[in-house]
Amino acid sequence: MSKPNGKLQNRIALITGGSRGIGKAIAHRFIEEGANVFICARGETNLANTEKELGKLGGTVVTCPADVSDRKSVDRMVDRALKSFGHIDILVNNAGIMKPGSFMDYSFEEFDRIMQVNLYGVFHVTQAVFPSMIERKKGKVVNIASTAGKWGSMHQSAYNVSKHAVIGLTRCLGLEMAPYNIKVNAICPAGVEGEEINTMVEYWAKKTGQTKEEMLKNIKSRSPIGRFINSDEVAALAVYLASDESDAMTAQSLSLCGGYLMV
Repeated sequence: MSKPNGKLQNRIALITGGSRGIGKAIAHRFIEEGANVFICARGETNLANTEKELGKLGGTVVTCPADVSDRKSVDRMVDRALKSFGHIDILVNNAGIMKPGSFMDYSFEEFDRIMQVNLYGVFHVTQAVFPSMIERKKGKVVNIASTAGKWGSMHQSAYNVSKHAVIGLTRCLGLEMAPYNIKVNAICPAGVEGEEINTMVEYWAKKTGQTKEEMLKNIKSRSPIGRFINSDEVAALAVYLASDESDAMTAQSLSLCGGYLMV
């Protein structure tokens, strides 16, 4: 249930890709901290189920199907959010996709689709939300990037490029929006439990001839803490970046990776 004096009391948060995984965990924590949330995602069934589940926590939950790579869809979605709540205090750009593969095996369409969702999705939604924040001279933007945006790795060049771009955009927007009291930061998780890491495990297991269990153990062993990050840990950091406690922080990309990357 929501706290009567939560860190995000009465704030309005728009969360993309909020019907499952990290986005859903963030929505859950935001509600617990007193926020009202507007969630978008492509899958209407998942959205309906999430709305029903989160509605039991208290606060107001509004959902809207939208494809963040489609500017018209984004404009309709943000317009609905503003009509529902009047303004937006917090934007969490979480929607994203990942498809592992060697660079030479990617089709242009596959590579472009990852860029359209992971990078241009952030561009479209942020540009649509900023006028509301600029007018009020207040706002927090939390971009969900990745440690993949801070290093190179094999067989996920499209994903890495998109996340490098999101980190670069975070830095630029943090500087541009500072005069309007809008703070823009990014969270860079590594190996979050869920669908994406399962996709990577399956890909590398097939490529190396290992079982999924062997591959999973191999990947976990590379982390100093010996495990993956979970969505609730990402959500906890998102609460900090969305709250007044982080008012002195902008244009930063924070690694949440169990010591895997020290940059």
